[in-house]
Amino acid sequence: MSASFRPDIEGLRALAVSGVVAFHFGLSDLPGGFTGVDIFFVISGYLITGQLLREIAEDGRLDLWRFYARRARRLLPASLFVIFATLVAGYFILSPDEQSLYSKGAMYASAYAINFWLIRWSFDYFAADAANNPFIHFWSLSVEEQFYFVWPGLLLLAAWLRPGKRTAILMIGITGAVSFAVGAWLTTVAQPWAFYFSPLRAWEFAAGGLATMAPAKFWRERPQLGAALAWLGLALIAGAYLTFSEQDTPFPGVAAVVPVAGTVLLLLSGSGNVQSGPSAMLALPPLQWVGKLSYSLYLWHWPVIVYATMMVPDLSWPGRLACAALTLALSLFTYNFIENPIRRNGWLMANAARALIPAVMLTGAGVVATYANARLAVDDLDPSQRIIAETAAQPSTARARVGCVLDYETVTPKACEFGAKNAERSIALFGDSHADHWSTPLIEAAKKNDYKVVTWLKAACRASRLTVWSSKLKRDYTECDQWREQSIKEIIALRPSLVVISEISLTSSRKLSPDARQSDSLDQDWQAGLRATLEAFSQAGLKVAFIRDVPFNSMFVDTCVARALWRGQTPSVCDAPRTDAANDAMAAVERDIVRAVPNATYIDMTDQFCDAKTCRVFIDGKLAYRDRHHMATPFAQTLEPPVESALFSTGAVGK
Repeated sequence: MSASFRPDIEGLRALAVSGVVAFHFGLSDLPGGFTGVDIFFVISGYLITGQLLREIAEDGRLDLWRFYARRARRLLPASLFVIFATLVAGYFILSPDEQSLYSKGAMYASAYAINFWLIRWSFDYFAADAANNPFIHFWSLSVEEQFYFVWPGLLLLAAWLRPGKRTAILMIGITGAVSFAVGAWLTTVAQPWAFYFSPLRAWEFAAGGLATMAPAKFWRERPQLGAALAWLGLALIAGAYLTFSEQDTPFPGVAAVVPVAGTVLLLLSGSGNVQSGPSAMLALPPLQWVGKLSYSLYLWHWPVIVYATMMVPDLSWPGRLACAALTLALSLFTYNFIENPIRRNGWLMANAARALIPAVMLTGAGVVATYANARLAVDDLDPSQRIIAETAAQPSTARARVGCVLDYETVTPKACEFGAKNAERSIALFGDSHADHWSTPLIEAAKKNDYKVVTWLKAACRASRLTVWSSKLKRDYTECDQWREQSIKEIIALRPSLVVISEISLTSSRKLSPDARQSDSLDQDWQAGLRATLEAFSQAGLKVAFIRDVPFNSMFVDTCVARALWRGQTPSVCDAPRTDAANDAMAAVERDIVRAVPNATYIDMTDQFCDAKTCRVFIDGKLAYRDRHHMATPFAQTLEPPVESALFSTGAVGK
């Protein structure tokens, strides 16, 4: 063991990985355990900056090849082993289409670039469920690797400008300040960029880098101050673990200062070799043992829990403990037979090229193998699997036209016209993606009756006048409010024969984001908001038809059916009891509100999906949903006759 070894840092690693694992394994008492990743970032900044500055001071230069060789020996073998093992296990658990999708994630993870892939994924409202991606946790490793490529150059630039600590402190400080300011701003505007984009996480590494420049002598001479700051640091980390949450805490942003500052204080205290208080606690043997395994534990814990919950959706606590035991066993194997032997291999350590050349070859092999797996998984699909994949991917009529279903950030409405050409009469379709999936049968029905359909659609933006919390943006969805009011004005100005409204049921939105921030008066606010929207059209002399939301499923239907067929089961295993899926109680409230408004009609298509007891997902040979709560377009096409009947045969459409 190196003389410079810091047991408190090993203990900090244990604290970080324990928080992350506990959070991902569903320990609700630690809702902020995800901030353990931020602890890792600060530790990396502290250790790498110190190492590089010492080498610059002693040798006047950096041996970058040797530096990258150490990083390659440390990180690459274990990560590639876990990636390949996860892909092999996925063959028996995932449907072919999932295997293809997640193999692409593995490809980006192998190249340490999955964070960029996830940024694009995060802004796609219709993207596959990120929680099922067994490689998503590699985003933090990608951020770290990108840090390793940029940071040495920054320190060399500082030394070239003016040797000494002051220039380095200034350079790191400016970099950290800019990174923090931009990241804090983007957290409130486009949170996925702030979360995944490595330059906007640089301030956390910079905080660790600045901490390494504090003189250790200062802390050695003031042990009581060091111990007090260490207790404060531990309290800050505990506060983040206990009080932060993914849904309620805009993150990283300003909130990330809490775990980062806590880690910095513990690192500063430990630099003075304080042997009491938190530093002594972090040096305890159990934490040292977990700290040594922290990298392997981080790599294994996520695919284990993801695959377990895929196979057993309602995984019990004994089941989760079994997953923890499996994670530990896999981590011990990886640490003892892959990670540590390769990291300490004398032949590889003797020459940088001996480590880097195999590293480049392994990385290339990983990218090629994962890309090939993505192609092979769907190269010769069973016809039923191909139909499911194509069905789920087919957009609605409105969404197939670029820009007709607006994204989160767009505020200015865009009206899109469909249906009968040169028709004098029009129908307006207004709402969120749950209005959009009715566009396919509505446009066909309108065309048959010589109407055009004009759409005002925006992702996750309900027609009811209700300000909602966006789990994607981690803040109030103010863009929705602005878009809605302008759209209502435009629709009234158009004077359509009918305004068709649909939106996700409030019950379904709660199921979709059970931990989302909600006010005590949300039900009343929604009822008032729905009434206000309906009355705005009614008072303008327009007729309104409100289509009840479709049933909500506990799992991604396309995925569930594809897995069932892959395992030799029938699609009916994915059906749900009506009491769970149909949201009948909320629909009754909704129906009463609509019927109380003059010129408003309530349309209920639930019997197309459900009988008295069961809501089906595979109906007359067609997949009914593309995910958990959006209709699949081929099935939506079959609903044109009942939609036409409900609108044109009952007099709902005005003349």
